[in-house]
Amino acid sequence: MKKLFQPYHLVTISPWPLLMSISLMMLLISVLNWFNNYTFYMLMLSILVSILIMYQWWRDVIRESTYQGYHTKFVVLGLKLGMLLFIISEIMFFFSIFWCYFHMFLSPSIEIGSNWPPKNIIPFNPYFIPLLNTIILLSSGVSITWCHYSILLNNKINSIISLMITIILGLIFTMFQYKEYYVASFTFTDSVYGSIFFMSTGFHGLHVIIGTMFLLVNLLRIMLNNFSSIHHFSFEAAAWYWHFVDVVWLFLYLLIYFWSN
Repeated sequence: MKKLFQPYHLVTISPWPLLMSISLMMLLISVLNWFNNYTFYMLMLSILVSILIMYQWWRDVIRESTYQGYHTKFVVLGLKLGMLLFIISEIMFFFSIFWCYFHMFLSPSIEIGSNWPPKNIIPFNPYFIPLLNTIILLSSGVSITWCHYSILLNNKINSIISLMITIILGLIFTMFQYKEYYVASFTFTDSVYGSIFFMSTGFHGLHVIIGTMFLLVNLLRIMLNNFSSIHHFSFEAAAWYWHFVDVVWLFLYLLIYFWSN
């Protein structure tokens, strides 16, 4: 009997999707428990379990792509489409936040004094930490592009150096945003302005942290020679995500920080 071969990867039975769903449910429940009972032991345990599951799930994917050779051109094409759709869903998420911002900014309600920002709210100076963070993120976009071209040219040293620069810039951005939150004169509960500000910048900061972890995993894979000039979609996906984070921050800076002042 003639054996038929097909270029697609039929994933074997894996426990990680189910376990990750349960872990995320427990994570959200533990967040509510933290908010209401002020105990975070369950939260720490849920985060630890989620990290362990992510590690083992990513380990399996890396094994399938790097060592078993299951990620053919057709499989990579599907992965690219999946990553593109994921980024589009993230764009819609931030679009909903910007919609709320424009709704309140263009026509402030009488409950907040028909002013934007509302009375007694002292917004951040857009030329201090916000501008510095903008320069940092734009610089990280340059360094990650440098890394991409270094991988295409099989220049391992430059790819490692440029990716380390990108990760360090991401960590510096996160540190400055923490400092900004620490000295803020308003809180999440200070009118709709505080809610929109911390929702938009907070979720963006979360995306920066996730993107930094994404890049860190790729840095380890570059050091372990997992990539070649023609097979490095894991890094490309991380670079797409990082550029998306950069573009969202530009809109946040122009609308939330600059235009509000």
